[in-house]
Amino acid sequence: MLRTGHCRPDHTATLPARGLSQRLGQDGGLLGTPQPQVVYNVGLCICLFDITKLEDAYVFPGDGASHTKVHFRYVVFHPFLDEILIGKIKGCSPEGVHISLGFFDDILIPPESLQQPAKFDDAEQVWVWEYETEEGAHDLYMDTGEEIRFRVVDESFVDTSPTGPSSTEAASTSEELPKKEAPYMLVGSISEPGLGLLSWWTSS
Repeated sequence: MLRTGHCRPDHTATLPARGLSQRLGQDGGLLGTPQPQVVYNVGLCICLFDITKLEDAYVFPGDGASHTKVHFRYVVFHPFLDEILIGKIKGCSPEGVHISLGFFDDILIPPESLQQPAKFDDAEQVWVWEYETEEGAHDLYMDTGEEIRFRVVDESFVDTSPTGPSSTEAASTSEELPKKEAPYMLVGSISEPGLGLLSWWTSS
């Protein structure tokens, strides 16, 4: 699930003149306070793992700051396809069951990947597995906050880098804001034995 890899092969660390007495290292003097961010086709970069190389520092004319190219590695969240993960149900909608891992929320289990037969309860806003037994069907609800085991079956990256408005957007007078897309999203499945809510498979 978590990999150690090159989130970015290099980065230029800049120290202002007043901070030249500081030592470049894995602290705020190097990269500031890194926040988790998605890098296209890499995954969710969570935190700095180590620094592999510091190149020579340069001071440019008219700029008293020191500029140093730094090579480093990040801890990256990028699960393999078919990997089994455990999360919590964040909510349900007609689009499927939304899962959270605590640090990553963009996970969806679509209706066709649920245990079947399944139905969406509009009143409760939850998905229900209509579990068949010899005594008839029992409704097993997928309530918010329940722990759920699922298989990663697909992923998608969206390049959310800023771009200029297209000619169509420029000509449009609509005040509608474009729908914000998640830069990295996982698609899961629970359509096999052993997957789904942990409470479903607890031994009696």
